Amino acid sequence: MQKIPSVDLRDFLSEDPARKQKFVNEIGKAYEEIGFVALKGHFLDDNLVENLYSEVRNFFSLPVETKEKYEIPGIGGQRGYVSFGKEHAKGRSAGDLKEFWHFGQYVDSNSKYANEYPENVTVSELPNFNSTGKEAYQMLEKTGIYVLRALALFIGLDEFYFDAYISEGNSILRPIHYPPITDEPKDGAVRAAAHGDINLITLLMGAQGKGLQVQNHDGQWIDAMAQPDELMINVGDMLSRHTNNRLKSTIHQVVNPPRELWGTSRYSIPFFMHPVSDMKLDCLPECIDKKNPKLYENITAGEFLHERLVELGLIKK
Repeated sequence: MQKIPSVDLRDFLSEDPARKQKFVNEIGKAYEEIGFVALKGHFLDDNLVENLYSEVRNFFSLPVETKEKYEIPGIGGQRGYVSFGKEHAKGRSAGDLKEFWHFGQYVDSNSKYANEYPENVTVSELPNFNSTGKEAYQMLEKTGIYVLRALALFIGLDEFYFDAYISEGNSILRPIHYPPITDEPKDGAVRAAAHGDINLITLLMGAQGKGLQVQNHDGQWIDAMAQPDELMINVGDMLSRHTNNRLKSTIHQVVNPPRELWGTSRYSIPFFMHPVSDMKLDCLPECIDKKNPKLYENITAGEFLHERLVELGLIKK
């Protein structure tokens, strides 16, 4: 496969069973073959996207000492600010050339997960930053629910199989700033080294410009570029594991721009859709047969997340 397929969520949301099945078939085939799709018809409107980017640029333009007061120790970077170069890809020591922010799940105080999730961090200098982030979080979560419903049908599960696991799930909205590159990067550092995502699915805003690349099954790197009205959505390691690798978690990276563009910033905003921590990621029986024996040991989503945060250098063992 040499390009990322494009699908339209409005087909799935239509009252036409044939259109709905068409979407299920298209997105399922894409995730079996390359693990990425470009999605039209999502729930983010243009004004919300514009407002979010404005707030994100304003935040990352704040002085370093201001941003650093929102870097919260002891929570593995799960909320608030994570400073430049702090995170690295699994198996690498060179830090990625990025800084980012985390908005997390919004739960009531009586939720069973209230004590598990850190509080979201409020930026006092920007009165609309947190409210805009929350609205975007909820619209991306809503979009992700329908994508997972389509995938449930594709692999032979009840359409609403994932709903209970992603309601109050440990999802993260991550605005990322890749600052201008001012010196030759050390140790081959890139904006985001080759990696697979941890979660069920990732919904990415900001893939309109070159930089994001996806590795196909032949080992070739393909530019993954979405249209302005599209989200790029990929399978994460949790969903790949749960489906016994039937749905592929694809390795991807964000490469450095040509030297003449080093002086430019890049922004992208992925939404990492996580389930609740007690979801079992055991390989689904529907995805195991004689040709496809069980590939993975049983593990919960919370255990898997902890393992990966250690590997990324965000928390200590």
